[in-house]
Amino acid sequence: MKKKPEVTAQTRQNLIDAFWTLYCEKRIEKITIKEITQKAGYNRGTFYEYFTDVYDVLESIESSLIPTLDELPPVSTTTGTLGMPLDMFLKLYKQNNQYYSVLLGDNGDPAFASKLKNSIKPTIMEVFVGKNDVNQKELDYILEYTLSAMIGIMSYWFKQQTDDITSDKLFELIYRLMEQGVMKQLPFMSSEKV
Repeated sequence: MKKKPEVTAQTRQNLIDAFWTLYCEKRIEKITIKEITQKAGYNRGTFYEYFTDVYDVLESIESSLIPTLDELPPVSTTTGTLGMPLDMFLKLYKQNNQYYSVLLGDNGDPAFASKLKNSIKPTIMEVFVGKNDVNQKELDYILEYTLSAMIGIMSYWFKQQTDDITSDKLFELIYRLMEQGVMKQLPFMSSEKV
């Protein structure tokens, strides 16, 4: 007797939800399959029908949160400066905040930030393909630096869970940091030559 696809999908999702509840409370190496199946109301055999281990569940969640190249909006720049898709970043963060805040947090998966950067970087690099005046190696480092900073500042913003800075103000700050640099934003440095 074959299982119905909607039942199969719901069982899989129940296992994922049980895992996620545990993952929000403790590190992955402390989570057992027994805990997941007890929380979800299934046996170990059912778990193994869908996943190989707890890391496979995490990988499944992360894969669903990483935008594919088709899902990312095209990035273009007419001025020759790098047009970072800040609105896209904010939309992704708002849409997946409950996951991103954990995965990018202190107890999250250190590799997730790299996966996120590596999904976005090719879209931005595509804008500069074939431009003779662009050193592709340097561009790779620039994007790594910028995307790391953007992921870091947005993670910090979501962690604060206060309204002390609006998304518009955050965008403005990020643009200033990208256009003018960090040192010019520091109060004691603004009047001095940098």
